[in-house]
Amino acid sequence: MRAIGNVVAKFIWMSVFLLSVSLVAQSPQPAPAKQKNSSYMPVVDTEDFATVHARMSSAKAGVMKRQMDLLSARYDLSNRPASGVAMDRTKSVQDGVRVKLRSGVTWAQLTSMTAEEIRNKNLFPEGFLPLPHANHPEGGMVFPNFEIQELLKQEQRDLTRFDLEFDLPEHFLPEFPPAIYLTTRPDLGDVSKGQLVTIANFFDLFNGILNPKQIEGLRLLLTPFPQQQFNQTDDRRSEKPSRGVACLDCHANGGSNGAFHLVGDIRPQEFRHRIETPALRGVNIQRLFGSQRALKTVEDFTEFEQRAAYFDGDPVIATKKGVNVLERGSQVHFMAEFQELLDFPPAPKLGWDGKLDPARATPAEMHGQEVFFGKGQCSSCHQPPYYTDNTMHNLQAERFYQQHMVNGMMMAADGPIKTFPLRGIKDTPPYLHDGRLLTLDDTVEYFNLILGRNLTDQEKKDLVAFLRAL
Repeated sequence: MRAIGNVVAKFIWMSVFLLSVSLVAQSPQPAPAKQKNSSYMPVVDTEDFATVHARMSSAKAGVMKRQMDLLSARYDLSNRPASGVAMDRTKSVQDGVRVKLRSGVTWAQLTSMTAEEIRNKNLFPEGFLPLPHANHPEGGMVFPNFEIQELLKQEQRDLTRFDLEFDLPEHFLPEFPPAIYLTTRPDLGDVSKGQLVTIANFFDLFNGILNPKQIEGLRLLLTPFPQQQFNQTDDRRSEKPSRGVACLDCHANGGSNGAFHLVGDIRPQEFRHRIETPALRGVNIQRLFGSQRALKTVEDFTEFEQRAAYFDGDPVIATKKGVNVLERGSQVHFMAEFQELLDFPPAPKLGWDGKLDPARATPAEMHGQEVFFGKGQCSSCHQPPYYTDNTMHNLQAERFYQQHMVNGMMMAADGPIKTFPLRGIKDTPPYLHDGRLLTLDDTVEYFNLILGRNLTDQEKKDLVAFLRAL
């Protein structure tokens, strides 16, 4: 009887257990916790490198198609060089307005409307909106192919990303490699001798021209250090572990090659701005550094880039990937001293005051200068001789459009933007802090609309001619 009782008890216990499991399975399960927004990137990798590489490589074609479709919808990307206008040496400047208008709208109609009307009717040109990164949710430094190939040739260092490619066509980028002009030796002209200056050739090019401090500063500017996407951890975007990125990988020859990434000082990710590499030419006359950061010295800029911008403003992840902490009193100072030697290109039509010499300028250029200082009011911010006021201005372009998401980026306010010098402007396309304006013609149309200047077609054309002479 006891044995039978034990069997019955076990049967009852098992029935109760199975019933409870069934009830739990049938009861509503709590929704998974929503991931909390954080200012910090994850430090511990949740996927191994092979898995990440396979996933992101397979997605690359789709990512790039989405970005190229965006560019084609916004711009005329054809190669249309301006007649008789070259950059540093022989590369042609691109001609004409490339931003596409909404169907059935003309520039004259658009400029006759108020910002509110344009916003409410959704007529603001898409090419005037903020430009997303080629893969905005991912971000990071992206280099044009000509820079990648030359560094491979000279240094056997590969800046190719397995997850995405450069997006803008090369004919909209600066001449490569840019020329180098020195404030201390204008008699030498282009001291680069047509070469991309790298760690492999800098000493031969500059020994006897620079002093020892400046040579050491240049060496440091050419030395690759670990960076967010190019490092020796599994959390990288290069096929093989990488020595990293050098300052002059973006600021090629102290100029620009059009490389881009995202600013490190905005969160969350969709509100971060694409940043196109500006030239370092003329930093000796500038008092603000970083298009929107308002750093006060070139030393601050140099140190900030190494400590923070290289790692998306996250010192936690920087420690993991190998941050390079530069010594302020020598290394940062030496780097800054070289950067402050970089001069603007020659402008043979300008006098000592930065204005055109009537004996050398064309009638169109002279009329463009008149518009620049008169009806266009460009000189209220871009003051000669270097055409900057060394401050920042908020254009409030968001007056013209509704905030919305495009390719992972929020079309939101740009905020205050540094007044970039206009000396040598034809040599450093594309324009604005994110490179959304492909030509000087686009730039004139943008400011004409945003600032309500109501310039005629001839005034705009001549203003472009003047800008090309600076």
